[in-house]
Amino acid sequence: MTRPAAFLLAAMLAVAPAAAQDVPDSGAQDDRKLQQGMDRLSEGTRLILEAILGELAPVIEELQSMIDDLSAYEAPEMLPNGDIIIRRKPDAPAPQEDLPPSDGGEIEL
Repeated sequence: MTRPAAFLLAAMLAVAPAAAQDVPDSGAQDDRKLQQGMDRLSEGTRLILEAILGELAPVIEELQSMIDDLSAYEAPEMLPNGDIIIRRKPDAPAPQEDLPPSDGGEIEL
């Protein structure tokens, strides 16, 4: 055997028992890997939701400004023909009219 090959063989034999001693119980190692994966997944989910909410914040604020006070309305009622109506309470203040004036034409649905 040449000197470099003998040195390499001796180094491999010396390192192998030390590496075998450092390997923890495979069940505990699997639990740690699972926990790390779950931590990464929850962090990624948190980042995605924060980004989505950041994008939607202006839209949500605009919708909130358009919605009237819901306490001014009665509970929804379903008519026999399937229509659902939501009546305004008789003692509720008049809604603020922020909508642009209509041209009197039909609304296409």
